[in-house]
Amino acid sequence: MTIPARYAHTNLIARDWRALAAFYRDVFGCTPVPPERNLRGPALDRGTGVPGAELRGVHLRLPGHGPDGPTLEIFTYTTPVEAPTPAPNRPGYGHLAFAVPDVPAALAAVVAAGGRAFGEVVTTAAGDRAVTWVYAQDPEGNLVELQAWSA
Repeated sequence: MTIPARYAHTNLIARDWRALAAFYRDVFGCTPVPPERNLRGPALDRGTGVPGAELRGVHLRLPGHGPDGPTLEIFTYTTPVEAPTPAPNRPGYGHLAFAVPDVPAALAAVVAAGGRAFGEVVTTAAGDRAVTWVYAQDPEGNLVELQAWSA
């Protein structure tokens, strides 16, 4: 059975939510959706399954989908757990993707804002179109795909 659903947000746990939110705001034009969150208490403990959970952060409206579009939720827990190094071939969530007009220029902006190149810019066929793309990392090492499609 399919349930009625609408995509709402993707959550990203950050070491420093303010710095990571500034990166996504400055590089990709994401916009804050107030209020900033400062959450703790029994409901958060039960809902997350993390005893004593406390987190702070913000939702950022993702570009290109209007005022009711999905958000990127960036939170920092007061008691984080270290994660393995991101890898494109690791099962689970892999990356965020942004359509950009110029992949090399977008990669340069990511690097200038504290991110890193992860792969090389390539162009591949996709049916009767082509896509130019590359993987990069945000300042905390999360993978981000930058892509531009031909007309």
